[in-house]
Amino acid sequence: MTIIYEPRGRAREYCEWAANLYRGCGHGCKYCYAPSATRTNRENFYQEPAPRKSVIEKLARQLSRGETFKGPVLLCFTCDPYQPINDTHDLAGQAIRLMKQHGIATEVLTKGGKRAERDLRHLNHDDKVGATLTFTSPEDSLAWEPGAALPHERFALLKEAKKMGIQTWASLEPVIDPEQSLKIILQTHEFVDLFKVGKLNYHPRAREVNWEKFAHSAVDLLESLGKKYYIKKDLQCYLVPA
Repeated sequence: MTIIYEPRGRAREYCEWAANLYRGCGHGCKYCYAPSATRTNRENFYQEPAPRKSVIEKLARQLSRGETFKGPVLLCFTCDPYQPINDTHDLAGQAIRLMKQHGIATEVLTKGGKRAERDLRHLNHDDKVGATLTFTSPEDSLAWEPGAALPHERFALLKEAKKMGIQTWASLEPVIDPEQSLKIILQTHEFVDLFKVGKLNYHPRAREVNWEKFAHSAVDLLESLGKKYYIKKDLQCYLVPA
């Protein structure tokens, strides 16, 4: 069984290669698509996360075959590499060290904040550290992402990675409160190299947002700040002139 795989569909917009280290995620984000994508009961997904069986051994075997990968390998799509149980299992750190031994760049995506800082020392300018940024308000973050690090911790992770010469990026997806997403850009642009922006999907709240207004506001702001950005396809359509 291969651990590093090629994502399909919308996930492909983020990375050409990925690896998922855990089954389930203790962050409990209310908008999470992963329970449906993995056909897992949502309650079990949140409350019973566990390491994938022999994931590091299987990763080592895959890498020993000498496979090459175009671009970095993303940790992770269907779980967070720095969810609370990683403090015990350290699968993220083991996977990063193993991939670095084989000359493979790593791209992290996490809401783990401080939990991810301990592995920054294993990364360099070839690697990327990203954080999902949804709110500036701690109260909103706790309501929507009860097990994840608060916004200021995620900002601090990106700031520290930038200071260490690691490429940084922010996933502004899902956008739940457009005004807060725009504030995030303003508060983080000095230490975030790339912003990826995507709308909220499959949630009633999405119908309350003027996506055309937000899409244009986000692009205008990012361009005024001279930042690199990628607008995901589900939001790109709102930028096309009628």
